Amino acid sequence: MINLLLCGNNKFFDGALTQLISIKNRTKEEINCYILTMDASRLNKEYICMTDEQIDFLNYVVKYKNPESKVIKIDVTEIYEREFLNCANEKAYCTPYTLLRLFADLIPDIPDKILYLDIDIMVGKDISTLYNIDIEDYEYAAVKEKYGSKIIRHDYINAGMLLLNMKKIRETKLLEKARKLIKTKKLLFADQDAIFRSTKKKLILPRIYNEQSSFNREDTVICHFCKRLLLLPYPRIENYKQWNVDEVHSVLKCHYFDNDLEEYKNLIKEFEMKEKKVLVEG
Repeated sequence: MINLLLCGNNKFFDGALTQLISIKNRTKEEINCYILTMDASRLNKEYICMTDEQIDFLNYVVKYKNPESKVIKIDVTEIYEREFLNCANEKAYCTPYTLLRLFADLIPDIPDKILYLDIDIMVGKDISTLYNIDIEDYEYAAVKEKYGSKIIRHDYINAGMLLLNMKKIRETKLLEKARKLIKTKKLLFADQDAIFRSTKKKLILPRIYNEQSSFNREDTVICHFCKRLLLLPYPRIENYKQWNVDEVHSVLKCHYFDNDLEEYKNLIKEFEMKEKKVLVEG
């Protein structure tokens, strides 16, 4: 069994769908996917929970390959309001949903080992090769951040992929310390900085487990469609996600996930038709 942790709102559905398609197409093992979500509409009217209909459809998708797989929705609105209401990092560089992973130790259902993935990630190989890495002596395993490891510190990590040893994390209180930082100190990269500063012992993995620059490497296990700083032919930032299929092809020149993205286009049409039918019948 492979335990996954995702975080987001109803706008993250395309990311969750594309990611889970790429996982189930390459991994035979049972997948338990926990999705942390919340209503933060007091900050932005679009910040609402992932819907039950979206969760049901994701369940339908993952069970196609393995009937034992499942997607589990956990509403952490109450925890967020208690911990981070009006905190220094509530309006950080990303949405407040990036902070939800910091609640993993507060949720009894979260297992002792779990793989956290940002929503803008596709999986290029059997994910069990990553999940089965031994981290018994570490709080987590991660890959160096492509820019931060050069300009912040040599071992600065990208928190978009975290293989978490929750048993060890509860012992060292890593996430508890990270939450305290979030509440008391304005951080440039919010949750990522808080995790890095609170770490006692981490395992640094090769870039194939969180590839942040190239989208066509055949050895890539985790492909992260994160922001890229490009200098030529002129300085610019690119931020195309895997569900931006046309740009993935035309700008990123990535065709590695074509079969997954074609399946995504068909499935999203199916989901939208179901939603329209519900509206008409309702």
